[in-house]
Amino acid sequence: MEQITESQYQATELADDLLRGADEIAEFIFGKRGGRRKVYYLAETSHLPVFRLGAVLCARRSVLLRWISGQESRVR
Repeated sequence: MEQITESQYQATELADDLLRGADEIAEFIFGKRGGRRKVYYLAETSHLPVFRLGAVLCARRSVLLRWISGQESRVR
């Protein structure tokens, strides 16, 4: 049985946390892939925490969850 090193574990954990493309981000936030244009709009206007890997819009699930919690606390 092959042993997994700490760096391999961290890389796998990061890969699982990464959303690649506006469709995946829309599905995570809105529950459907149909909101990809809204993801681009939010990324440009409301500081949605996204970044690009080349031409692909990406986000981390954990960061989006913290951002959503912060948005909720601002309303209360």
